[in-house]
This record gives sequence, structure tokens and C-alpha cells, in this order.
Amino acid sequence: MTSPDLTLLVLYYSRHGATRKLAEYIAQGIEGVSGCSARLRTVPAVSTVTEATEPAIPAQGAPYVELSDLQECDGLALGSPTRFGNMAAPLKYFLDGTSAEWLAGTLAGKPACVFTSTGSLHGGQESTLLSMMMPLLHHGMLLLGLPYTHAELMTTSSGGSPYGATHWSGINGNHPVSDDTRTLAIALGKRLAETARKLKGH
Repeated sequence: MTSPDLTLLVLYYSRHGATRKLAEYIAQGIEGVSGCSARLRTVPAVSTVTEATEPAIPAQGAPYVELSDLQECDGLALGSPTRFGNMAAPLKYFLDGTSAEWLAGTLAGKPACVFTSTGSLHGGQESTLLSMMMPLLHHGMLLLGLPYTHAELMTTSSGGSPYGATHWSGINGNHPVSDDTRTLAIALGKRLAETARKLKGH
């Protein structure tokens, strides 16, 4: 059995599982493209208590990301819940530690997209997506959004943005991913994988 030609990294932080669910749908979209595979990775939580530590392997979900994942990927989907209209601290903490990769141009020229979930419908979805785009631009990545050729962007009442896939999880995180959100997340993963293939000349 031959390994896929291209590996797309789906890197996320998820506190209650909503962002993780989006990541899984994006991975589904990636793996629907011939020759592409998704590598799901997460980041550990950050604590204000200096003695606090996380286990080396998460209790559930994807493994923790390593810097080698950035070197080995052919594209990146980056996801976070909103924190006051911004990405969550654990994801920012990881990105702050990628100076060596920035200097080396590890991610330069690779395609990228972003995704988020919020507790309230207008809880900063688009500003969070934009906050995740900024470090990716500094890394020289080629940013992708969702075009309005996806009719769900015009009809959804549960999230969705031309800047990336979004989900309204509700205050208690108990809103399931809607059909529109699932469709848009899968479409975003597919677009990322198809763009990676084109950039590689496949």
C-alpha cells in the first residue's frame, strides 16, 4: 500500500469538543481528495499555575503537535474556540514558539485555512479567524477562505464565514454541528487539499 502524496495538518485547540468536531469534518474533506491525508493534532492547555502540567499524551482526541509536523505538512488548517474575539491562549502559545520555523521559511508558500467555534452566535467568530490568519501571513502561508459559490454561506443561521468555517456551539456547548456548518467545514478541507495538490503540480 502506498502512502498518500500530500499530508495536510489540521491543528486545533478544543476545550469542550466543538472545535475538535469541526477539525474532524475538515479532515474528512481533506481525505476526500485523492492522494491527500489529514494529520490531526492539538496543543496542550496553558495554566496560570506554574506547577501545572499536562500528560505527554492527551487523554482523548488527537496527539499533541510537534514542530516536525509543520515541516512535514503540505498545508495547514488552524482552529480555535473564540476567546474574547481572539484565538485561545494555548494555540497562541504554540505559535509564539515557532520563530525558528519562521526564520527558516518552513511554512512559506504552503496553503492554509482557519476555523473556529463560539458560545454565542456573534461571539467574535470573524475576528478570531482574522487573529489566526495574522501569524500565518507572517509565516508566508497562502490563505484560503470559503467562496460564496457555497450557497450555505447565504442561508446558514448557525455560523459560517467567507474567512473560514465556524460553528455556534451555544453557551453550554450543546448545539450540535448543523448541516450547513458540516457542509462548509468539509468544503474548506477539500479546498485546502485541492489547492495543495495544485501547488505541488499534482
